[in-house]
Amino acid sequence: MFMLIMQFFWKYIDDLMGKGIELSVVIELIFYASAGLIPLALPLAILLSSVMTFGNLSENNELTALKSSGLSLYRIIQPLFMLVLVIALFTFYFSNYVIPVANLKWHTIIWDIQNTKISAVITPGVYNHEFTGYAIKVDEGQDNKFKGILIHDHTLPNEIKTIRAKSGKLYKAVNGKVLFFELKDGYVTEELEPVTPKKLPNGTVHRSKGNHPARKSKFKFAQYKINLDGFEMQKTTDDFLKNKHEMLNVFQISHATDSIRGKSRYFLNNFTKSIKSKHAYFNALDYSQNGPVKVKGSVTSVKNDDEEDNPMITPARAIKFADLTFTQKKAAINKARSNLRSINRNLKDQKVFIDNIENDMEGYMVEFNRKFALTVSIIILFFIGAPLGAIVGRGGFGAPVIIAALLFMLYYVLISVGDSMAQARTVPPWLGMWFSAFVLAPIAFFVTRAAAQDIPINSGEFWRKLFRRSRS
Repeated sequence: MFMLIMQFFWKYIDDLMGKGIELSVVIELIFYASAGLIPLALPLAILLSSVMTFGNLSENNELTALKSSGLSLYRIIQPLFMLVLVIALFTFYFSNYVIPVANLKWHTIIWDIQNTKISAVITPGVYNHEFTGYAIKVDEGQDNKFKGILIHDHTLPNEIKTIRAKSGKLYKAVNGKVLFFELKDGYVTEELEPVTPKKLPNGTVHRSKGNHPARKSKFKFAQYKINLDGFEMQKTTDDFLKNKHEMLNVFQISHATDSIRGKSRYFLNNFTKSIKSKHAYFNALDYSQNGPVKVKGSVTSVKNDDEEDNPMITPARAIKFADLTFTQKKAAINKARSNLRSINRNLKDQKVFIDNIENDMEGYMVEFNRKFALTVSIIILFFIGAPLGAIVGRGGFGAPVIIAALLFMLYYVLISVGDSMAQARTVPPWLGMWFSAFVLAPIAFFVTRAAAQDIPINSGEFWRKLFRRSRS
């Protein structure tokens, strides 16, 4: 847990250092982040403890004594397996109900640090260039109150604006897109671009009194607004929304996916109806099946002799393109092009909508499978560590730690690869999350069989017996 927490701090070091955060906030952040790190720490703990336990039993010949009394390795492992099974079930309960709340809590704390503590990026006596187009300097200040404020505004290419104020406050808008300075007792200087000399009709050249025209105005109280679209901390919004799947349990994920499927079907049906209603073929088909369509205030220009002269009826009768005049053909072609462009835009928008829905669905399914895969991985790693400790026959913290570290590195690489493939939609979410289990389960089976039969796994005897039994 210590190593994983240090890794967590290294990831968010820029957001935590030098911002005057209270110790209680840091402790709260560690507490909630620790809960979210258990899915990585607990499998390593089970692996290490199982290797150490059976390594000690084998090193002290206790495992040999148990086997000589008629107990098989499976019978010896059974009590510990029941304990590991209870731990795995508790882990599922913990990851389903506790970790989502903990993830929400520490994400909220990070969000608060990065956004409501935005005034902490301004260091007294130093120019700040974090805000695109602005250079801000204050003489002194604490929290969101400052003195000796100097703001250089370079957002307009043909104007340089300088604002000075004796004191002021800094706060952020609720929508997070605008930063406000409440300034007191100051002035604003605006320097415009140089004026080009003008040549008069009589041939003389008129020059302005100054090459750099400027104006200056004073104020007792003013509000200055800074746009945060270019502020680099704004990326936290996307990161915060991206991780929303981690904050739900399996029942909430199931409800969310059902809701998304229902909304997706509803929008797709409406979109299909909208496309079909604009197409002449489907209008004619509907007319042939259901009769004339009544449209208020619409009169057809072409009628059959047997049709009633009713302005409420618009029959959808096919008209040959060759029978149209040149003007009508041109109008029809332009109309068709316009309809096709409109349909093409709608299709592109609909594709983006469907892609977003699929990404959202896969994010939910990744978290859904992750909770079950964690429980199974604990059991698999136990059946790797316990037999391996029995085979190696070394206890203590030496060899078991090295073995556990190497196996955990393999486990971590596998879950990282599976997660990356699932996020990139290379493989289905269930396959990405269960990828480590699919790879490690055969290893656990082979190592357990080798330990049960007292066969070194590096000998050919184990593999000959295994394949002989497979053929039989």
